[in-house]
Amino acid sequence: MKFVTDLTAAQDAKTAKLDESTVSEGVGGTANARPDGDAPTEALPPSDGDQPLAWAPIEPTPKKKRLGLWIGLGVGAVVIGAGAASMILIAPGTTVAGIPVGWMTPGAAADVISSHVADTEITLTGAGGDTVLTGADLGAQIDASALADRAFAERPLWNVGAWMGEPVPGDIALDADAAESVLRDAVPSSFVDPVNAGVVFDAATGAYVVTPSETGTAIDVDALGAAITDTIADGGRTLQFSGDPAEAAPAISDEDATAMVASVNTMLGSIGFYLGEERTVPIDAATASTWFTVVDDGGELKIEADQTAIQATVDALPAAVDRAPVDATNIVNSSGEILRVESEGVAGRAISDTSNLASEVVDKLQAGEGVFPIAVTETPFQSVNLKRNIVVDLSAQTATAYENDVVVNSWKISSGKSATPTDVGNFRVYAHVRIQNMKSREPDGSITETPNVPWVTYFNGDEAFHGTYWHNDFGTPRSHGCVNMPIDVAKFVYDWSPIGMEVRVQY
Repeated sequence: MKFVTDLTAAQDAKTAKLDESTVSEGVGGTANARPDGDAPTEALPPSDGDQPLAWAPIEPTPKKKRLGLWIGLGVGAVVIGAGAASMILIAPGTTVAGIPVGWMTPGAAADVISSHVADTEITLTGAGGDTVLTGADLGAQIDASALADRAFAERPLWNVGAWMGEPVPGDIALDADAAESVLRDAVPSSFVDPVNAGVVFDAATGAYVVTPSETGTAIDVDALGAAITDTIADGGRTLQFSGDPAEAAPAISDEDATAMVASVNTMLGSIGFYLGEERTVPIDAATASTWFTVVDDGGELKIEADQTAIQATVDALPAAVDRAPVDATNIVNSSGEILRVESEGVAGRAISDTSNLASEVVDKLQAGEGVFPIAVTETPFQSVNLKRNIVVDLSAQTATAYENDVVVNSWKISSGKSATPTDVGNFRVYAHVRIQNMKSREPDGSITETPNVPWVTYFNGDEAFHGTYWHNDFGTPRSHGCVNMPIDVAKFVYDWSPIGMEVRVQY
C-alpha cells in the first residue's frame, strides 16, 4: 500500500537526518543544511494523494507480561470453584429409589426424581388393550424433596468415600382413589364392585344379623404400585402390567360383620337407664333398633344413633322413674322389738335434669355402650311400727287380734275341754306349720290322731291355733288344749302373727 510505503520512507528519512548532526541549534529549528552544500530543504509529511499523513508516533518499548501470575490466578479460581461445588452437590453414583442424582444440587435432584416418577409409562396388557398410562395419571407420589435432602446429607460431593455408595431407598405410592378412577376409565370390564358385609336388625328374632359380603373384581392397585417401584428401582422408565381382572375382596368381611353383631346384641341384653347398678328403665330390642343402626362408613362398620328417636324415650322417663316414698312397716312386740318387717320402705325419687341426656346416650351408643346412668333426687321414707298381739278369752270362747291396741278382728273359737284345758298365761308364738298330723291323749290314756291339720301356729308347748275341719261348734270348748278355729281364720292368724308375737290366754 502507498500509505505504508510513504510512512516507511518518511521514517527512514527522519532517521537519516538525525544521524547527520546538521540540526541547527535550538530545539525546534526549522532549517537544515545538507553536507554537500545544497540549499536547505523543509521536511514535509507524507501524503496519500491529496491528503497529508501525520507521522505515527514512536511506540514505547512494551512492558514484560506477567503470564505466570495470570495462569496461577486461573488455576486458583478453578480450585475454589470446585471446592464450592463440592459443598452443594450430591456425590456421583448416588441413586434415589433407583433414579441417578449424582452431580446435582438437592433442588435439581428433587425435580429429577419427581419427573422420573411422573413420566414413568405403564402399558396395561391383556384386557387393558395396551393402554399406556403414566405415573402422573395414576397419582404416583414420592417425597422427592426429603429424599434429595437425605441423599445430599448422607452423600455430599466433598466426601469421596460416599461416591458410588449404596442406593438411597424411596417409597413410591399410588393415590388409591385417583389410580382406581383412571384404571376404571381405561379398563371398565375389569371392575365389578364387591359388596361389603352389613348388619341389620331382624324384627322376627329381635336381634341384629349379618348381611353377607360378595367378592368383586378389579385391577390390583397395590400390586401395580409395587411393580412401578421395582421398575424404577431397577433404573427403568417403562413397564407392562396386566389389565385383566383380579379378585377384589370387600372392605368389610363377614367376619367383621359377625364381630359387630356379637357386640350390639350383647349391648341389647343390658341396654337401659340405670340408677347405680339397677337397670331402672330397660329398653326393649325393638325400641333400641329405632335408636341406632349399623352403617358402612368408608369400609368400616360403625354405630350411628338417632338423637330424635332417643329424645322421645327420655321425655317419658319421669313417668317411669318418679315415685312417692313408701313407708316401711315393722311388726313389733310391746317392748318395741321388731319381730318382722312387714313391708320394706322405699325412698321417693324424682329424675334430675335430662336436657343433655339424649345427646349423652348418642355418644354412649356410638362407643358401643348401652348403660346410661341417670340421676335422681330422693325423698327418704318413714318407718311405721305395728304392735300386734292376740288375746284368747276362755270365758267368752273368743280370740281377738289387736294392732296398736286396736281390735283388728275377733272370732269364736273352741278351746280345751275341762278334762284337757287350755293353759292360762302370757305366751309367744314360736313356730308355724303349714299342715300336719296331730295326736291327742284322751282322759282314759288312749291316743287320738287327727290327720292333715292345717295352718298351725304354736304358742305354748303343744298348744296352738289351727284350722278345724271336723266340727263347726265354735264357741264351745271341744279341744285337747289347742285353740280350734275355722280354717280361713286359722290361715289369717298363721300369716298375721310373726315369731315372738305375744299371746295372752285368760278368763
